[in-house]
This record gives sequence, structure tokens and C-alpha cells, in this order.
Amino acid sequence: MNELDVVGVRVEMPSNQPIVLLREVGGDRYLPIWIGPGEATAIAFAQQGMTPARPLTHDLFKDVLDAVGQRLTEVRITDLREGVFYAELVFSGGAEVSARPSDAIALALRTGTPIYGSDGVLDDAGIAIPDEQEDEVEKFREFLDQISPEDFGTNQQ
Repeated sequence: MNELDVVGVRVEMPSNQPIVLLREVGGDRYLPIWIGPGEATAIAFAQQGMTPARPLTHDLFKDVLDAVGQRLTEVRITDLREGVFYAELVFSGGAEVSARPSDAIALALRTGTPIYGSDGVLDDAGIAIPDEQEDEVEKFREFLDQISPEDFGTNQQ
């Protein structure tokens, strides 16, 4: 397993499909995962430190974990089958629960939990971006700094 950082979310054009971009810590591979607009908003909120007036599902899940004394210890992006990514939530009590990567990432950002990607997933879907292309990544980061959850066109209540 390789540790991953969340670079951010953006909307891929022309499909208008949100993606979350992860980067291999200590490596040169990036992992793009297409996600839904609700999850994109949840990830963007967490990255920007925004607190909605009412808790989103991922905020509620974090609060439930705190209330029952459990801790999310790691998120693993474990598989890619027929274009669908799979993830697992690993808890302090040893339980492992299957999850969509987008939900797992949104929860990991709220709890400060590390995210890992399997070698197989990174080999199959990772995109190597050498250092000389880092300026393109920097442009992407600048874009992420300017985007807001409202850009995803969802109403959160």
C-alpha cells in the first residue's frame, strides 16, 4: 500500500463530471477518480475547512464514530474492477467496511485519517507525472484554490 494525499477536486470538461485527484506520497503518480457531485462538494468542504449549517452525511458519520468511541485508522483504495474503484474503511477495533472511495476520502479528510492506494490500483490507474511536468500540477492546484463547493451545482441542507 502506498500513502496518498488529496490534491483536490475539479469538474472535468466537457462531461461536467467531478473528479478527485490523489497523489502518491514520495512518488510521482497521481490517481484520478471520477466521483459524484455530492461527494465532490463534501470533499471540497473538508479541504476548505468549511462547516455547513447542518452536518453532511460524512460529518454525521464522524460524529457517530466519536460518540461510540471508535476511530477510523486508515482508508484503503483496494481495487479497480470494470472501471469501478473500491475502498475499505479500517477502524480501531479491527473492523473493515467496504466503501466507495469518494465517501472514504470525504470521511478521511474529516478525521485526519491516512489514505492508501494498493499497488495494483496505482499500477492500473495511476498517472506518472515527472518533476518537469510539475508546473501543470501547480496550475491544477491553483485552479483548486479558486473553486468552491457551489461550483458543483448541488444544494446542501
